Amino acid sequence: MRYYLIAGEASGDLHGSNLMKGLKQEDPGAQFRFRGGDMMAAVGGTLVYHYKEGAVMGVSDVIMKSRQLADNLKACREDILKWDPDVVILIDYPGFNFRIARFAHEKGIKVYWYIAPKTWASRQGRNRKLKAWVDKLFIVFPFEKDYFASKGIPYVYKGNPLVDAVDSHEYKRPCEGPYIAILAGSRKGEMDRMMPVCMQMADRYPDRHFIIAGAPAREYLDYAAHMEGRPNVELMFDRTYDILKYADCAVINSGTASLEAALIGTPQVVCWSTSGLTYFVASKLLRVVQRIKYISLANLILDKFIFKELIQGDFTVDKLCAEVGRLCGDGACRAQMTADYAAVREALGGAGASRAVARAMVGSLRRVGAGIEN
Repeated sequence: MRYYLIAGEASGDLHGSNLMKGLKQEDPGAQFRFRGGDMMAAVGGTLVYHYKEGAVMGVSDVIMKSRQLADNLKACREDILKWDPDVVILIDYPGFNFRIARFAHEKGIKVYWYIAPKTWASRQGRNRKLKAWVDKLFIVFPFEKDYFASKGIPYVYKGNPLVDAVDSHEYKRPCEGPYIAILAGSRKGEMDRMMPVCMQMADRYPDRHFIIAGAPAREYLDYAAHMEGRPNVELMFDRTYDILKYADCAVINSGTASLEAALIGTPQVVCWSTSGLTYFVASKLLRVVQRIKYISLANLILDKFIFKELIQGDFTVDKLCAEVGRLCGDGACRAQMTADYAAVREALGGAGASRAVARAMVGSLRRVGAGIEN
């Protein structure tokens, strides 16, 4: 069968690549065409657009790049029609993918969504679109089951694919001696806000070693200006899991990396900052929803503060240094965090999620082909 996949960022590239591996195991004749990244390209098929070419962050960035986004949508629609896939698989990335979901549905193409849009956090009106345009929704967090069931949206839950990704990695220590990890995000906007504060922290501890886990969507020059004149700061690419595994603690931009750190077992503090306009919009939306207490997935899974979140005005060098000092020196804090991490892993289920999702997708498509399933 022919699978057209769309991932718009580094985490989607990771999940997309593992899903593609599972699809090849379940459907040896699988053909792939996709918008994604290097990890998906390594599995095989045709990469038609790399996510780093169109990465945006927040409302202000979307406004500035609106023409580029429109051109990307037009090109994607035309490419889907020309290739005529059996199914379009959308991986997270809701801003772009909802438009493609509607288009594909109207053209009579099956639409599967993997890594559900976070409508439980904001924009619940999108649930109507999920019902109308998506044939199957594949969720990856246990707390989503009750939510989507309450909205009358059928779902498939087979666990979380990050467990496989973390457990299958062959870990190698990135350097000798202790260090603190910095994961500043995969988008330029995230980095521009994270790096200055993190580098101020590095200046306060000139005898400590800091390793920046370089994001695959960025180039060296994006980091170089921040690192200049700081011999205690090192940059490494393609070593994120290794860097997390052996770090004393990690400073992490909110996102998939925070859950990865929890599964690996790294003490962490999550930091998040954005433009004033984006923060204003986000805070208004969250106040409307009211039940969202955290921005980090691990905290959401256990519904408690496993680790601190320094958000917007709280993301200062003083507060960051205080929390990093606590993570490195407070044994009781580290022990409690380790116990909570074990509970997160248990809640996410066992291994084999990517293969299980692939099996469910292939089985569904074969039933459609046999006229058994709509």
